[in-house]
Amino acid sequence: MTNWRWWMVMLLFLATTINYMDRQVLSLTWKDFIAPEFHWNDDHYGTITAVFSIIYAVCMLFAGKFVDWMGTRKGYLWAIGIWSAGACLHAVCGILTCRIEGFDSIQILKTVEDGSAAALAIASTSVWLFIAARAILALGEAGNFPAAIKTTAEYFPKKDRAFATSIFNAGASIGALIAPASIPLIAQYFKDRGIGEGWEMAFLIIGAIGFLWMGLWAAMYGKPEKSRHVNAAELAYIHQDDDAETKMESGTDERGESIPLLQCFRYRQTWAFIFGKFFTDGVWWFFLFWAPAYFSDQFGYTSSSRESIMLITTLYAIVTVVSIFGGYLPKIFVEKKKMNPYAGRMLAMLIFAFFPLFALFAQPMGVHSAWWPAIFIGLAGAGHQAWSANLFSTIGDMFPKSAVATVTGIGGMAGGIGCALVQKAAGMLFTWSEAQGSGFSFFGFEGKEGGYFLVFCICGLAYVAAWLVMKALVPSYKPIRIDRQKRTR
Repeated sequence: MTNWRWWMVMLLFLATTINYMDRQVLSLTWKDFIAPEFHWNDDHYGTITAVFSIIYAVCMLFAGKFVDWMGTRKGYLWAIGIWSAGACLHAVCGILTCRIEGFDSIQILKTVEDGSAAALAIASTSVWLFIAARAILALGEAGNFPAAIKTTAEYFPKKDRAFATSIFNAGASIGALIAPASIPLIAQYFKDRGIGEGWEMAFLIIGAIGFLWMGLWAAMYGKPEKSRHVNAAELAYIHQDDDAETKMESGTDERGESIPLLQCFRYRQTWAFIFGKFFTDGVWWFFLFWAPAYFSDQFGYTSSSRESIMLITTLYAIVTVVSIFGGYLPKIFVEKKKMNPYAGRMLAMLIFAFFPLFALFAQPMGVHSAWWPAIFIGLAGAGHQAWSANLFSTIGDMFPKSAVATVTGIGGMAGGIGCALVQKAAGMLFTWSEAQGSGFSFFGFEGKEGGYFLVFCICGLAYVAAWLVMKALVPSYKPIRIDRQKRTR
């Protein structure tokens, strides 16, 4: 049997790695490189990340349908092409701010007095320009997971999908792992050599990697039925779930009908996925977007410092190593315990729902060393990635292949909305709590420290709540069946 399906997983892994590196450039450069230039505070950054999340959420609703309509090959090429262009466009925000506000150079922006009318104008203009660039980034990135999940549904039987998903989803951890070890250094390197302020080149270099991936995808991807790299034995393995009855009822062949977008909302299975994403995606994105700022605020480590790079790298190394097992665990339950795929997946998700509770100990243990928050946030992040791999795979368990990308997009929209709420609330909370100082206290932590602890507590409890809602909506395995003449549940 050939193993071309695993080469497809590696392409998905690379795309997801690039996706998260592009997403991380801002979080790793804003505090120490961009904020002094544009006079940003936490609220400004929270606004940018929140709007990005909202646009991402809206685009996710239609990205899945777009991928189902366009096809996996073309849909993925469009997605990564758009988000790579959006990533590169961030680099011109400084130049455009100067021209709009009438300044001769970026260096002059820094000399403007904080709190002055000119500083407020610079902050406002630059925020809107970054939002515009991130809107394009969000438009393209919205297509990554619908296309990737659709590819795994095309190339893997149900029992293997969570494991395959956990491998490509680990690209999020690897991207987040590589980013802090490279992006601040790239920015500092070019800044020291007087090439802009450094952060511009970081956006350009990281953004350009996506265009290289497009060449690999165009050369290697093909549907398994048509790929010259997939032999009969591998094709039979891939389609082992597709007995004659399933094909007749679910219409999962290439010409099978997809479920209309609005009709997807009629199914409890869709709502289970929606709530699973809404409650938990914001947690992962909070750690992704705010971890560098957290170590800077709480421990004084700038993003380009050796200490910060080591802490962030350790955090995501833990995420990467632990999360891979998350996709393999339901495979054990299915093959060894003879559970159906959904039951095995839900049991695995329950186990990993307890990992984010480690986040509750990050701030209390942080009084002893910055390494404790790095370890505990890493374990919480690993729980999310393992949870996420299984959550994505529940779509393939419940829905025909022709609707997988559509439902993925719907859930992604819900996750994006949850992210927007968390990002904006966090930015406002941190700005307010810092101003309050000892006037704000949460379980013994005052000011901004109390703000971080409050958010950590919410993040830690989110997964258990999500699992309970999902289990209440879909207590047992109930796949969606589609008759070509009459759609039924």
